[in-house]
Amino acid sequence: MATVLAIETSCDETAVAIVNNRQILSNIVSSQIATHRPYGGVVPEMASRQHVETLNSAIAQALQDPNINWSAIDGIAVTCAPGLVGALLVGLTAAKTLAIVHQKPFLGVHHLEGHIYASYLSDPELRTPFLCLLVSGGHTSLIYVKGCGDYTTLGQTRDDAAGEAFDKVARLLNLGYPGGPAIDKLSHHGNPRAFALPEGQVSLPEGGFHRYDSSFSGLKTAVLRLTQKLQQTNQPLPVDDLAASFQETVAKALTKRAIACALDYGLSTIAVGGGVAANSGLRHHLQAAATEHNLRVLFPPLKFCTDNAAMIACAAADHLNRGHISPLTLGAQSRMAISDVMQLYVPAQ
Repeated sequence: MATVLAIETSCDETAVAIVNNRQILSNIVSSQIATHRPYGGVVPEMASRQHVETLNSAIAQALQDPNINWSAIDGIAVTCAPGLVGALLVGLTAAKTLAIVHQKPFLGVHHLEGHIYASYLSDPELRTPFLCLLVSGGHTSLIYVKGCGDYTTLGQTRDDAAGEAFDKVARLLNLGYPGGPAIDKLSHHGNPRAFALPEGQVSLPEGGFHRYDSSFSGLKTAVLRLTQKLQQTNQPLPVDDLAASFQETVAKALTKRAIACALDYGLSTIAVGGGVAANSGLRHHLQAAATEHNLRVLFPPLKFCTDNAAMIACAAADHLNRGHISPLTLGAQSRMAISDVMQLYVPAQ
């Protein structure tokens, strides 16, 4: 079983982890939320610079925690796509250098594959096939997981990702950044049925995978118009009710599509990954619906919902066990389909 040191710098977390197969030996995450909060979102250049300042100490701390030396490391992995190119390059440069200096195999990992493997960290006995509902700030997808590196996207967002919608609505309600946790917190004090909001139906034929697609731009616009209308009354905005109603709508929309997709494809397990997997509304609705339909749903612990290197190391360990390695010429890519994961690897010599 491979032991992998992995680096994750795709956006605004500097993370390093060491994982043996599906067992975490070390997991270091340094968040940049405080840095980007004044700007209402991630500033790419600032993110890259902070990765440079933080990464070396994160690597040293990851190696110190499990008290293991380089001889115990079988491979060096790093997120190479998708993400902010400047941020990805910081991690890529460090990982390639470590691989060369310590003469270890090098592996580039797709960020979304990492989120899929977060479920393996919480349930090492998880087996394929299963459906992954991947919901984050940049992605909202339903992925048919057939095996390591074998993925088919069955549904995706047609516009805003779920996490992106949370951030934009939070901005409308003056809740700051990041928006997801703020809306989730306020929703516990509000009435989720106070306002009827659109789920964002996609006008596509019912047949085929397109019926699992989602859309959140219309929902975001509906909240904007509603807040504008309420502000005309010169009364304080019912922020708690707005947050609760918005969260309820998103959770129901995601749940409806995930359950329908799992049932249609005969998949008994739904694994949820990405930052929005931490949302209490989604956890409640999806768990209740899964129980009703005799389906199993897996939510990672909160620390594995947001970006981390343990999930990247877990994915890399599986690839390395199968003889997959990446060339040192591998570059960073801002976009890359999950179905193209195997393009990152060549057979080990």
